[in-house]
Amino acid sequence: MKPMGPIPPAFAGQRGALTIGGHDAAALVAEHGAPLFVYDAALVAAQVTRFRTAVPGVDLHYAIKANPLPALLERIAPLVDGLDVASGGELAHALAVKPGAGISFAGPGKRDEELAAAIAAGATINLESAGEAYRALAAGDRLGIVPRVAVRVNPDMELRGSGMKMGGRPSPFGIDAEQAAAVVRAVIAGGADWRGFHIYAGSQALDAGAVIETQAATLALAARLAEEAGAVPPLVNLGGGFGVPYFAGDEALDVAAVGAALGERLAARADVLRDSRFAIELGRWLVAEAGVYLTRVVDVKDSRGERFVVVDGGLHHQLAASGNFGTVVRRNYPLAVASRMGAAAEGEVSVVGCLCTPLDRLGDRVALPEIAVGETIAIFLAGAYGATASPTAFLGHPAPAEVVV
Repeated sequence: MKPMGPIPPAFAGQRGALTIGGHDAAALVAEHGAPLFVYDAALVAAQVTRFRTAVPGVDLHYAIKANPLPALLERIAPLVDGLDVASGGELAHALAVKPGAGISFAGPGKRDEELAAAIAAGATINLESAGEAYRALAAGDRLGIVPRVAVRVNPDMELRGSGMKMGGRPSPFGIDAEQAAAVVRAVIAGGADWRGFHIYAGSQALDAGAVIETQAATLALAARLAEEAGAVPPLVNLGGGFGVPYFAGDEALDVAAVGAALGERLAARADVLRDSRFAIELGRWLVAEAGVYLTRVVDVKDSRGERFVVVDGGLHHQLAASGNFGTVVRRNYPLAVASRMGAAAEGEVSVVGCLCTPLDRLGDRVALPEIAVGETIAIFLAGAYGATASPTAFLGHPAPAEVVV
């Protein structure tokens, strides 16, 4: 038997029928069908409030790659100070809910038409290379618009213990710290509206000490680069990295401790950053725990001593829960029988999807109550990197429904 991760606090204490945002899960499936992603907007708003309380005076940006569903963006946009996008498609989604001045565009390999669209909208382009800087300047000249640009820095440190390291090594992301000041000087000389630095060292960290250490190093790096460039950055995006507890043994990040330490560092920051604003960019931390993936049981079978619960969903909707997105060792997300929250386990089963691949396993030898065909399995922490981060076209199965409550 293999353990599951902790059910998020908003759902962990429920008994009997699962409710999401006050709506019965079975009723939601009856209305919208299954497989179904359900996102509780109130839980997202509560995370925003939690951040504002813990980290006062620091802007909050939402990285929409975590979940770009338009109906969810409409709820999030008024609550945050900026939206961070990583493609022309995400830029279009963001512009539908926020003016271009509140949008920043990161990611390597931006096409010329994407640069032009961002410049025309007034969005800030986070430059990933010197070559991209020159292309952005050229695009601005063609349009007759001064481009708004920031320099994304590939820092000379990494976020210790992060699930995905984004710094301290050769990288397609950002301009190496050793070269960043020269690029800043070049874009300013080229007539661009330089908006500051974007420094991202890693993601999915649960160790408050590691986040605190990295933020301190990031502030020191931003000050050093500003001095080298001879320019004050209007904004320093400190990255994000706030993780959520997906797996057994994980504990929630102590955001209050992170905020308190950052407040002390900002109060004592270098003079060159005295007039700078600061932002933290968060995706999964804002939305992951607000989402639940509901999938119906279509078969229960026994094979050589092991019981399999076969559902109508799978890794084509929830790649991360199958252990095939960003994890080295396959571990179980928290899941439950939606009609019997809190019920005692009655046996060991593997919850598998409907795809013709042994990789399609959503729960590997987990302990659950007795399950019958037609019942619904709830997979938690489904609010981030779900439908849009999964191979939804694989094998031609229908796309999942998505609803915000």
